[in-house]
Amino acid sequence: MTGTAPAGARSRAADPVRLGPRSLAALLLVSAVGVAAVGWPFLAPPSSRIASHAQDAPWLFAGLLVLLVAVLAATIAESGLGPKAVAMLGVLAATGAALRPVGAGTAGIEPMFFLMVLSGRVLGPGFGFTLGSLTMFASALLTGGVGPWLPFQMLAMGWFTMGAGLLPGAGRLRGRGELALLAGYGFLAAFGYGLVVDLAGWPLLAGNASNLSFDPHAGPAANLARFLAYSLATAMGWNLGRALCTVALTLLLGPALLRALRRATRRAAFETAVTFDGPGT
Repeated sequence: MTGTAPAGARSRAADPVRLGPRSLAALLLVSAVGVAAVGWPFLAPPSSRIASHAQDAPWLFAGLLVLLVAVLAATIAESGLGPKAVAMLGVLAATGAALRPVGAGTAGIEPMFFLMVLSGRVLGPGFGFTLGSLTMFASALLTGGVGPWLPFQMLAMGWFTMGAGLLPGAGRLRGRGELALLAGYGFLAAFGYGLVVDLAGWPLLAGNASNLSFDPHAGPAANLARFLAYSLATAMGWNLGRALCTVALTLLLGPALLRALRRATRRAAFETAVTFDGPGT
């Protein structure tokens, strides 16, 4: 056999990185921890003592790093990707971190979000979650944004990027249809990211005399109404700007960047075996 593969040949490397059982288990575990850490104001009963631990974010940060390593290790082991794929992950995380200060968050202009959408689409949910979390961690080191909010930002960005890898049609949908899907997802997920980050900081307002602050003595429905009013009043402008910026950059730069990422992914997984549609000769 010489030269190129026959027309009927196809390589698994052309598809996004898939989740195996271990990768899925690690992702479910870290997501469950994240949901509990972010959503406890609506999960805990009124007057629960859990409110006294609202500022234990450093412990969450340490646990999150361990779980991220588990997700990355399981994904690499089950996908068959080698050091080149890990290097590509590092390059994308560094690029995303460098993009974050471009708009300095002014009016929600944050170019890194469109890169996370496209990267998650190509790399798949396992690598996507790790990429989003690592990018946010690297950008915090770059901008001096390290604080108790960081683990929640890492979780939110991990979910944001993972969601792009879970969108349908990864192996078939291309062209304008795929761009429209990614742009629509980016618009909605940008608001979702903002809601998660807002929810992480909102309980710290407890004790303030305001109809917008968290009330540890109120029920989930009352606190949900308070939170939605708080998010609408304080973050809607940033969330909308982030969403519109993500849509614009996805439509403008998406075609070229998707081709580049898919080509890089194929080369990173060059050791993946080639299979054939028909019997060989």
